[in-house]
Amino acid sequence: MMINALNSGAQVFMADFEDACSPTWENVVAGQRNVRDAVRRELSLDTAEKSYRLNDEIATLLIRPRGWHLVERHVDVDGEPVSASLFDFGLMVFHNAREQLERGTGPYFYLPKLESHLEARLWNRAFELAEDELGLPHASIRATVLIETILAAFEMDAILYELRERSTGLNAGRWDYIFSCIKKLGAELPDRAQVTMSVPFMRAYTQLLVQTCHRRGAHAIGGMAAFIPSRRDPDVNRVALEKVREDKQRESGDGFDGTWVAHPDLVPVAAAEFDRTNQLDVLREDLSVTESQLVDFTVPGGKITDEGLRTNVSVGVRYLDAWLRGVGAAAIDNLMEDAATAEISRAQVWSWVRSGRFDEGRVRKEIELVDAAADAKELFAQVALAPDLAEFLTVPAYDLLP
Repeated sequence: MMINALNSGAQVFMADFEDACSPTWENVVAGQRNVRDAVRRELSLDTAEKSYRLNDEIATLLIRPRGWHLVERHVDVDGEPVSASLFDFGLMVFHNAREQLERGTGPYFYLPKLESHLEARLWNRAFELAEDELGLPHASIRATVLIETILAAFEMDAILYELRERSTGLNAGRWDYIFSCIKKLGAELPDRAQVTMSVPFMRAYTQLLVQTCHRRGAHAIGGMAAFIPSRRDPDVNRVALEKVREDKQRESGDGFDGTWVAHPDLVPVAAAEFDRTNQLDVLREDLSVTESQLVDFTVPGGKITDEGLRTNVSVGVRYLDAWLRGVGAAAIDNLMEDAATAEISRAQVWSWVRSGRFDEGRVRKEIELVDAAADAKELFAQVALAPDLAEFLTVPAYDLLP
């Protein structure tokens, strides 16, 4: 999968230790080994059917470490589990940073889950320390920050400032941003499929991101297209690819400098809409996004439906079933689901039960109908039906991993 991604024709490949990785010790260590091999152009795989090798020209490697809320329990520092963020970052930069710089690239990171500029300051201190300890050039470690929380949306300028010359840009998160709006401000939103990037509060946030980045000379990166093409259903592909194309046209028209896709087959569709080097000259001075627009969660025509409940339960339980068995990015119903989409699923169910839209018994019946293992069903019920919304489902879920 990593070889195919690096060979996909995309300009960047994000190797994910966070929401698309189930952090079993085997996955974490194997992931670091694969990153090391990819940096040195030694990554290969031979199967009975096919041999996989890196092309001469590959995507630039970008690493997403785990968020500050997670630990790596297999390694202790001073008798306590080490921060998963620092573990992922430290191993990667220790083994690869100098090699990357000598090869004309560099140690580039994609920072998740930030809610405050203070977290960006902490990352900057970690980068400075690593550069000093390893004898790397000043500001050779660079970072793109994922703005995927409602709190970070109010601190985008400050986040860019804290990373200063190490800051390459900001990325507009989708699923975790919606989850954060529910978790932090109690937003009661309609069915997930209706909360698209074109609804008013998401549009306000993404346009503000472009304006903020370009005012500071930083790049603005759009959201991820999660569609997974089907090799068996051309009609599904045709409709979905048109939606992806419209999504990328909107982002390009808004001034974004780049975008994400979940599958190599989508690279040509996205690349066709981002054929310029960047759009830093598009300052969006026509915009005046207000605080009230960012927190007005009205979705015109939005409805909470029985089908929405069934989808949330089904996706959430099936994803957790995959995650508990070591698969962090799961193709479900032609979409790439990761921990962020599972967070939306359980947060929406929790919100709808709290508001009286559905009762707990109904949710438990839907959980039992899903074809999944008992531990996944129990975990989903725990994080979707508890009196208080758990901060992150991956925290209790981590205790269940080998």
